[in-house]
Amino acid sequence: MNEQGKYYEQLALAYLQQQGLTLVTQNFSCKVGEIDLIMRQQQSWVFVEVKYRASNAYGGALAAVSRSKQQKVLRAVLYYQQLHRITQQPCRIDVLAIEGQAPYQYNWLQNAFS
Repeated sequence: MNEQGKYYEQLALAYLQQQGLTLVTQNFSCKVGEIDLIMRQQQSWVFVEVKYRASNAYGGALAAVSRSKQQKVLRAVLYYQQLHRITQQPCRIDVLAIEGQAPYQYNWLQNAFS
């Protein structure tokens, strides 16, 4: 991951922690995909895809989460759930889109893939 990507992931992490979520792990990677942030919100597991775009000229950060990217994230989440035996607990996949220049605009889409 490049430095810019790390920077926006840290912004996303800080934003989500301000919303009451707790970090479990960052940058979980496996052969089927990657998960940017894995967090907890009360009893729920929250898997977060972070996207940044400087402008929304081409649909913005949310539009950057393509169908193939969704499939990779979903496969990585399923793998993580199996690996850690958390299939019986509530889980969701969120997208946190960060756009513009500071002060950034945050668009937190919960249950983004459902």
